[in-house]
Amino acid sequence: MGQKKGIVYIALVLAMVFWSLSFVWIKQAYVAYGPLTTVFFRLIIATLLMLLYGFFSHKLLRIKRVDYRAFFLLAFFEPFLYFIGESFGLKYISSTMGAIIIATIPLFSPLAASRFHGEKLSLRTLFGIILSFIGVAIVVFDDSVNFIISPLGICLEFLAVFAAISYTVVLKDLSTKYNATTIITYQNLIGIFLFLPLWVIFESKSLFSIPFNGDAFIAIAELALFASCFSFILYTYSLKKIGMNSANIFINLIPVMTALFAWYILDEPLTPRKFAGIFVVIAGLFIAQVKMGKFIARLVSIQQDGGR
Repeated sequence: MGQKKGIVYIALVLAMVFWSLSFVWIKQAYVAYGPLTTVFFRLIIATLLMLLYGFFSHKLLRIKRVDYRAFFLLAFFEPFLYFIGESFGLKYISSTMGAIIIATIPLFSPLAASRFHGEKLSLRTLFGIILSFIGVAIVVFDDSVNFIISPLGICLEFLAVFAAISYTVVLKDLSTKYNATTIITYQNLIGIFLFLPLWVIFESKSLFSIPFNGDAFIAIAELALFASCFSFILYTYSLKKIGMNSANIFINLIPVMTALFAWYILDEPLTPRKFAGIFVVIAGLFIAQVKMGKFIARLVSIQQDGGR
């Protein structure tokens, strides 16, 4: 049993590593390619890989006509609107700041669940939201409450947060009818056609006018393979084994891992202010997601087992 749980935790950590690295890979892709080109080819590669996986695993289901509208709405929120916010936002702010804002998604999901699905919103969750906003503010504002990071970049990243929350509202009903492979494959496929007109109008000409950049294209391939495919497969597998609440706690690792990867790979500075903001955001996420009574009981149990 312990060995099986170990595999689940390894799968979760790997998923978080790939999602953390995605913020770095996007920056690497931007050396040669624009946001629309990066997203467009990321979706094409990811969709082809997911179609192959779905075919060989026999997990790709046929969509019922009655669910066409829901799948379109799902793809509009994510990948379309989400990637518009995340990808363009990362042109103006650092990988670490982007990861900090995106990491607040699990906090706001209960607000949407309360509004659209009638789920109760606890005071613990509200306190976690407020605390995480304070953490974001520590990084975003200086001591005189002036922006030290691009307001446009911050707004775009919060657009991605809004899109992800809206996505979860639509996803709840579809997830009872279709498996993760089917949902991810078709939302990416629809996303390709949503991005196609924008890519043709704004970035297709520039793509053919610049020399091919191998390193930047490898970064796009890494985004498709690891962030858009492997991460979702690993996360879905873990979700089934230990549940959503336990799995979501690992999302708290993303801002920390992104800060370390961005420092090591992109030479982004690791300032005390940035560390303080990350710590407060993670504290808010932790408080909102973990039932403290059960958590304390588990700690006591671990200590007692250790004493034996």
